[in-house]
This record gives sequence, structure tokens and C-alpha cells, in this order.
Amino acid sequence: MASLKVWYEKEGDYLEVLFEDAPAMLEEVSDDVFERRTPEGRVVGFAVFNVSKHDRDALSLPLAVTAVPAA
Repeated sequence: MASLKVWYEKEGDYLEVLFEDAPAMLEEVSDDVFERRTPEGRVVGFAVFNVSKHDRDALSLPLAVTAVPAA
């Protein structure tokens, strides 16, 4: 069973959410917002830099989420 992992580092004002632990690179999709993508292009997480500088009501994450049925 996969687990969701969330990190917030206060000093660096950095938030990261991982859906899956897989080799991946960050790709910027918006100001301070990055998708974590595998070499095949699958999104396995996201990161937000300067979290406290973003308006929480206006911060949107342009992510497409695909649900996979449990086996």
C-alpha cells in the first residue's frame, strides 16, 4: 500500500508532498510550484517554495491526479 508523505521545513519555507517514492526530478509548473516527475513523465509528488508568501486562498496546484483501484 502506498503512503502519502508530507514535509514542511519552516526555516526554508518549503513544502513537499510525495505520492510515491520513485526516482524523479522537479519541474517548475508555476512560480515556486514544482511537480516531481519520473523519467517517464509520471507525477509522483509536488513541492512549493516560499509557502508562506503565497495567498493560501489563491494557491492552486496544476496537478492531474489519477486514481488506481486497489488490487
